[in-house]
Amino acid sequence: MPGGRLTQQERQQIALGLADGLAYAEIARRLDRPTSTITREVMRNGGPTTYRADLAHRATERRAHRRRRAAPRDPGSPAQAHGRDAEAVREYEETFTTVFMQSGLPRMTARVLAGLYTTDAGSLTASELAGRLQVSPASVSKAVTFLEGQGLIRRERDERRRERYVVDDDVMYQSTMAGARSTAHLGEVARQGVGILGPGTPAAARLENIARFVDFVSESIARAADQAREVLHTKPGTTSDSAD
Repeated sequence: MPGGRLTQQERQQIALGLADGLAYAEIARRLDRPTSTITREVMRNGGPTTYRADLAHRATERRAHRRRRAAPRDPGSPAQAHGRDAEAVREYEETFTTVFMQSGLPRMTARVLAGLYTTDAGSLTASELAGRLQVSPASVSKAVTFLEGQGLIRRERDERRRERYVVDDDVMYQSTMAGARSTAHLGEVARQGVGILGPGTPAAARLENIARFVDFVSESIARAADQAREVLHTKPGTTSDSAD
C-alpha cells in the first residue's frame, strides 16, 4: 500500500534499483510510492552506495520497537503547539533532514538544522535541542559548531545568559551568499590553471570553460539572493498578491 510502511520485498527492490543506477523517482514509480519515501529510506540507511535491504529493514524494526517502548519525552522538549499532529511533524522533520543530507550535511548536523527550522521561535538552547532530538549534548555541540562555521546558524545569549542557536530571516541569505562566494572561488582557481597548463591546450580550454560557467552561476546566485532578500522578511498575509 502506498501509504503504509515499506515491506522487506520493497526494500529489496530499492536495493536492486540502486544497483542498476535508477533514479529515486524511477524506483518510486515502480513501487507506486512517493519519491520522498524512497529518498528518505535510502538516506537514513547509509545512502545510495551502501544501502542494504536487510540492514535497513532491521533498523526500521528497531526504531519502531523503541518508539513503542519509549518513555514520555523529556520534559524539556517543547510540546506541539497550534494543535499540530506530533507524528506528522516528526515525519516532516525526517523529510527535511533527508534534504539537508542530500546537500552534504552529516545526519546529526542535518537533524539539528531541521529541528531549528521547524521551531516557531527559530532558536533553541543546546539542552532543548538534545531533548527535542533525544541525543547527547555532545552530539549537539559538534553539530552546531559545524553549522556555525558554515554560516548556517548563529549564536546569541538570551535574557538568562543561556547560549541559543538561531536560524533567523537573514541566516539563509548569508548562507546563500557564502555559497556564491565559494562557487566563485572555484572559478578563480580553475582560471589560474589556464596559464599553468598553457593557453590553447585542451586542458586549459576545459578549465577556462569551467571558470566562465562558474562565474555566471555564482554571479546569478548572488544577484538573485539580493533581489529576493526582502522575501525572507515578509510576514504572512503581507505579500503583494494580497494587496489591492
